[in-house]
Amino acid sequence: MKSKIALCPILCTLFVWLVPQTSYGCTTFCLGDSGELVFGRNYDWNVDNGLVIVNKRGVSKTAMARDLPAQWTSEFGSVTFNQFGRELPLGGMNEEGLVVEVMWLDETEYPQPDSRPALDNLQWVQYQLDNFTTVDEVIGSDSAVRISPGSGAKVHYLVSDRKGDCASIEFLDGKLVYHTAETMVCKTLTNSTYTESIEFLKKHEGFGGESPIPEGTGSLERFTRAAKLVGEYEPGTAQSAIDYAFGILNDVAQGEWTKWSIVYDVENFRIYFRTFANRQIRHIDLDSLDFSCATEVKILDMNADLTGSVTQMFTDYTYEINSALIRHVFGEVEFLKEVPDEVLNIISRYPESTQCTE
Repeated sequence: MKSKIALCPILCTLFVWLVPQTSYGCTTFCLGDSGELVFGRNYDWNVDNGLVIVNKRGVSKTAMARDLPAQWTSEFGSVTFNQFGRELPLGGMNEEGLVVEVMWLDETEYPQPDSRPALDNLQWVQYQLDNFTTVDEVIGSDSAVRISPGSGAKVHYLVSDRKGDCASIEFLDGKLVYHTAETMVCKTLTNSTYTESIEFLKKHEGFGGESPIPEGTGSLERFTRAAKLVGEYEPGTAQSAIDYAFGILNDVAQGEWTKWSIVYDVENFRIYFRTFANRQIRHIDLDSLDFSCATEVKILDMNADLTGSVTQMFTDYTYEINSALIRHVFGEVEFLKEVPDEVLNIISRYPESTQCTE
């Protein structure tokens, strides 16, 4: 994992292309309380290829950002789901039970440059998983780092931890806005601001209004149905929290657009997932993974023809696999097809700029 390339100026422009510039729906939620904590997530997009990646602790990194890139050394290992290359996850969980997931939000406006070092919006996810264990620490990190305004995608985040805390994190008018604890009416997030979602929710039966719970796959409709189902969950029933969570994800799915469904069993450090290409539910046990950076980074094809436990099915990471994924995904997205080959090479080789400190 020794550095073989230097970060060069072209990295400043990567994220103008890197993440889709059009809005597609996703749904996330936190379910249960201390003793039975589950986090659910649907990834809705037009490409389903991806890698599950075992990220190591003790790795020094320099962010891909336009200005004043952040530098850090990972304190915790993590498992992430990556479509745009290693170190640029769409979500994941670390070995202490912190979960971070990304969703599109049109209203997003990132901070303007200031004295804080910068990250791009997907590497912000990896930074949080590398460094923190609680929701409060993630929120507090805003005083230390910022997301670069050059980050192409407009996203917001749902975050949870092993204490049972859950928070929505958004960047509105250039400032971090969060909802947690008593300000979080329901532990759900889709593709509208949390405030707009709650105002819509209050119009419906069971939440203070008279309108029936809506059908449909729009952001606010999915939010309302997911919030209702999360609120109706009763621990200790015959149906497990994992099965119930997958049931919610089924309810808010968008047909062939829903490419990944992921359920994090935070209490037991286990991740369940299925894809559109492979409907079999597979699971990964974080306690059985080696997060030492002295060993090879491990990866798993999300669409591999597997079922059940896949913890021992990971193989060694290679540049070639990373590059093949990036080139395939960019080639499948119409407005990304013209990204220069030089840029794809740099994204593919970025992990080689990291270095194990052990």
